[in-house]
Amino acid sequence: MKEAVKKFDEYLKQKNLSFEAIIIGGAALRLMGVISRVTHDVDFLDPEIPTEIKNASVEFAKLNPDLNLRASEWINNGPRSLTRDLPIGWRSDLQLIFQGEAMILHTLGRINLLRTKLYALADRGTDFQDCVALAPSLSELEECKDWVLAGDASELWPGRVRDIYSLLIKELKLE
Repeated sequence: MKEAVKKFDEYLKQKNLSFEAIIIGGAALRLMGVISRVTHDVDFLDPEIPTEIKNASVEFAKLNPDLNLRASEWINNGPRSLTRDLPIGWRSDLQLIFQGEAMILHTLGRINLLRTKLYALADRGTDFQDCVALAPSLSELEECKDWVLAGDASELWPGRVRDIYSLLIKELKLE
């Protein structure tokens, strides 16, 4: 994904387009060097991706089949609704993770990024290794817990969160 982001930045520059945004998920972790696994999309938290940027991303994906990008989905606003749920002041600790010539990407501060990954793990069950790679301390996990618990009203949710926390604590040897 690093290569795709760099090339997309160059492509946007050629088209005289620019974009500044906040990303989360695997692509953010990859750009930060936290994970090395392949990720196939970039989850834009904010702002909503402008039409001209979205159209350019589709064209870019079609022009670069070697990057294996899903043309209409590789950049997306899938997690955008999280902007309503993140703690007040979440914008105050953004981190710059990519600065190109046409595109600037930030991500959430560590604790909020961890919150989103823990929520995704409890929700989808596919983010365990990303959570492990973030290497949270027991106090960081506790700091995130109430927010993750508030993320779903299902009566099964608290048990699910408790289970993923137990697995993470065991894997991270925090007991």
